[in-house]
Amino acid sequence: MTGTQRVLVVDDDQTVSDVIRRYLENDGFQVSLAADGAEALEAVEREKPHLVVLDLMLPRISGLQVCRQLRVRPDGVPIVMLTARGDEADRILGLQLGADDYLTKPFSPRELVLRVRSVLRRAAGGPAPERPEALTDGGLVVHTTSRTAHLAGRELALTLREFDLLVHLMRHPSRVFGRAELLEQVWGWNFGDHSTVTVHVRRLREKIEADPADPRRIVTIWGVGYRYEPTHA
Repeated sequence: MTGTQRVLVVDDDQTVSDVIRRYLENDGFQVSLAADGAEALEAVEREKPHLVVLDLMLPRISGLQVCRQLRVRPDGVPIVMLTARGDEADRILGLQLGADDYLTKPFSPRELVLRVRSVLRRAAGGPAPERPEALTDGGLVVHTTSRTAHLAGRELALTLREFDLLVHLMRHPSRVFGRAELLEQVWGWNFGDHSTVTVHVRRLREKIEADPADPRRIVTIWGVGYRYEPTHA
């Protein structure tokens, strides 16, 4: 991605917003602020940010509602959520709605900058491989260069993390991965809430499995983790 990257910070706490803005601007980002959900949606439409830092507890329109509305946009703007320590249910719901990453308050502003960088790097897709790679499993076809996935000819609407998780599993068929492994190898974290992986696996199953309640591709290995089983259909 070339040029200055634009980040919209949405938080009704002016002190928090100012600290985040200072750290992001010191790292070379162009930052704008919004103090509530309605203002955030207007700012996304007007400014077309490359990423949104979104607090879940917002006046007028909640952060969850903002996340839901951003996820139906065709540009698929990445979202890094900010949640209070006790809001586990809201955090999981935010991930289910398609947020790409999250931090729990209080957090390190330096860590937030690293998370923003990581999500944007994945959004950009990184350098293309020498030859386009297509991962195929029956009617499921994933193109890593264009970052598109189709099932039975229909394009799937995958978030950044869902796509990366699917590619990682398909590249290692029949291998069992623990949630901590996936958190490190897909998210790039060597610490964090393992429920992040669980939520993304659940969302991914809803999109690629004929029956998400009885998955055939992403199989749970109880007490260990997950394994991708090609269907060869």
